[in-house]
Amino acid sequence: MARLKAFQGVVQQNADIADSVVLYIEEAHPSDGWMSTDAPYQIPKHRCLEDRLKAAQLMHLEVPGCLVVVDSMENSSNAAYGAYFDRLYILQEGKIVYQGRRGPEGYRISELRDWLDQYRERLLLWSALKVRAPLSPGP
Repeated sequence: MARLKAFQGVVQQNADIADSVVLYIEEAHPSDGWMSTDAPYQIPKHRCLEDRLKAAQLMHLEVPGCLVVVDSMENSSNAAYGAYFDRLYILQEGKIVYQGRRGPEGYRISELRDWLDQYRERLLLWSALKVRAPLSPGP
């Protein structure tokens, strides 16, 4: 949950320059499987899409203001993005511009924060250059 809190902080800090989405995939530590001892919720393995949707509602409580979408029961998004257990991405205009390593070991919220900080600096620089650009003479 500490990683989720850190992610929420990055979401809030960058809400003016980035939309954030959480893709809820299959439960990594189901209560009827390999359960984590520090899990705040008891979520059994999803047997149907309704189970996954209910679990995603709990996730949404943890990241208010962030869109939460749910993977299919075939786990097609998880397979496409290699998200299991967790993974960070940044997409611009439909293209992946940042792909974090697979979690939990490779999950680096600091890398995400650094990328967004650099992006913010580029936006500010571009904005400043745009303001300072001389007007072209008219006809």
